[in-house]
Amino acid sequence: MSQQPTGFRDLLNSMMKRRWYITAMVLGGFMLIMGGIFASIIGNTVIAGEWKELLLLLLGAFIGSYGKIIDYWFSDTDKDKMLVQKMDEEDGTSMGSVNDIKESNKPVAPLIPDAFVTAAAHAHQTNMVELDMKKDQQEHDQMMAKDQQEHEQEMEKLEFEYQMHRQCDHEWGDSDYDGELECQKCGKIKD
Repeated sequence: MSQQPTGFRDLLNSMMKRRWYITAMVLGGFMLIMGGIFASIIGNTVIAGEWKELLLLLLGAFIGSYGKIIDYWFSDTDKDKMLVQKMDEEDGTSMGSVNDIKESNKPVAPLIPDAFVTAAAHAHQTNMVELDMKKDQQEHDQMMAKDQQEHEQEMEKLEFEYQMHRQCDHEWGDSDYDGELECQKCGKIKD
């Protein structure tokens, strides 16, 4: 009594078992995150902004994984067709040739979901805006300090001139021939 080979069947069964485990893990993680979000909403829990952003990034990554799982289970891939055909050949019945299977026109999906890339770019952009704001604030503070210093110097100069006018023995005359008398020593115009 000869036993039929079962190599491809065992391979397919082990692959399917692993795929079910991965699917269950991703969906379970997604459901746990969603349950945690709903529990925090119902419980009116206050979440810090950084943690909220991280949670939303994680949720976006899981949504991308969830999309991949749906795509896997509901799309007809050439690899699966080939495995089933090899199993049929092993059993002695061939439904067609492996060469009959055409290349799939399905676009290549990125390793990192677009939602995650977009969120990471937004977080980077937000960080750059905050850095620009800090830089602008530093420049503003430096300009204000410089203006304050110039103002103090101007006030000292005016105070010195005022004191100089008060201590002057004024000698009035019209040296510039404009019709107004001014002090020949300090330049004060006579009231």
